[in-house]
Amino acid sequence: MNRVVFPGSFDPLTLGHTDIINRALPLFDEIIVAIGTNADKKYMFSVEQRKHFIEKTYECNPKIKVDTYEGLTIDYCKKVDSKYILRGLRNPADFEFEKAIAQTNRKLSTIETVFLLTSADNSYISSSIVRDILRNNGDVSLLVPDIVIRN
Repeated sequence: MNRVVFPGSFDPLTLGHTDIINRALPLFDEIIVAIGTNADKKYMFSVEQRKHFIEKTYECNPKIKVDTYEGLTIDYCKKVDSKYILRGLRNPADFEFEKAIAQTNRKLSTIETVFLLTSADNSYISSSIVRDILRNNGDVSLLVPDIVIRN
């Protein structure tokens, strides 16, 4: 099975994330959206809420699985028998950051990182911007799936 892990905090899930997931669907048999947990990080949404957002968004798509993990992404990939990591790139800064991680992961394992460029319509969206808008009671309806707004 051609399985890929799409890791992230997804705090919250954005239309940028769904753009990458939707465009990766024809490339893989299964996409595991893996919510990483970091005890040192403060999240706006609980891991249960974030998992719910993703599961509800993709409830009709059997190719999408949602899971949580702690530790190194490459260790999680080995655990779920995935040879690939999926990452979205919005801009050159994302590329430089992700390239270093991908090269390190490749040095430590045989896991390959697959990069997809975010569509131009979604390239400006980031979870941190969405969180800031939410904290200030702004409208994020053009930035996130409906399920995020309803919660």
